[in-house]
Amino acid sequence: MSGLKEIRNRISSVSSTMQITNAMKMVSAAKLKKAQDRITATLPYSNKLSELIKSISASVDSDESSPLFEKRELKKPLLIVITSNKGLCGGFNSSIIKEVYNLNTKYGSNTPDLLTIGKKGNDILRKKFNVISSHNEVYDNFSYSSVKEIAENIMQRFESEEYDEIVLVYNHFKNAATQIITKEQYLPILDDSDDTSNAPGDYIFEPNRAKILEELIPKSLAIQLFKAISDSIAGEHGARMTAMHKATDNATDLRDQLKLTYNKARQTAITNEILEIVGGAEALNS
Repeated sequence: MSGLKEIRNRISSVSSTMQITNAMKMVSAAKLKKAQDRITATLPYSNKLSELIKSISASVDSDESSPLFEKRELKKPLLIVITSNKGLCGGFNSSIIKEVYNLNTKYGSNTPDLLTIGKKGNDILRKKFNVISSHNEVYDNFSYSSVKEIAENIMQRFESEEYDEIVLVYNHFKNAATQIITKEQYLPILDDSDDTSNAPGDYIFEPNRAKILEELIPKSLAIQLFKAISDSIAGEHGARMTAMHKATDNATDLRDQLKLTYNKARQTAITNEILEIVGGAEALNS
């Protein structure tokens, strides 16, 4: 009977785990919807702002161009690595960490510094790389204002020539089951002035193009970082929802197998008891 009790305890434990993973899946599904709505609301403004900046920059003289467009010899790169604060989301974080190691190899002797957003990536990468700052608190109260402060700090570091290239590394949300590792140049801003589609129309600029660019570029970079983090958050919830769905299915299969094992063991115990009773009765009769 000790064997039956052990199986019963395992069934109870697996059933509890199944309830937890199923609840986590439902929570992630609800959060995913909210994250998707945030991305949908941000994209039109972000795309139009980028289009406007490229259009204006195409007509600005080189001596009036923003220093954020300046391409310099690559001596020191910076990677902005976006992961999550929590686990239980499959390979969501490990894929980004692996990509950072791959990028480090490509940079060769120009070992990049890191700015991390997310506890999971920071805890592992800080052992190998120089992490100049970590912003795990962004997820506690995620908002544009908190991201804007980070973006301003990054721009200052680039303008002071502390870094020559800054790249975003994050998971782009495609659907709940698929997240695409994305490497996106943040600074210097890609200059598409040769693209005729960005040629300015017949507009009058007040006070002037250079001043307008000076005002718009910080907003555009802050929005770009905000969009990347929002994308990563949606990917995290999608990955966790998928992982918890699989965990729930596995727990269900394991529970069913344990129940089958329990029923077989119980049937065997009952059969043995019947045989003992029959054997005892025959012994008395004889």
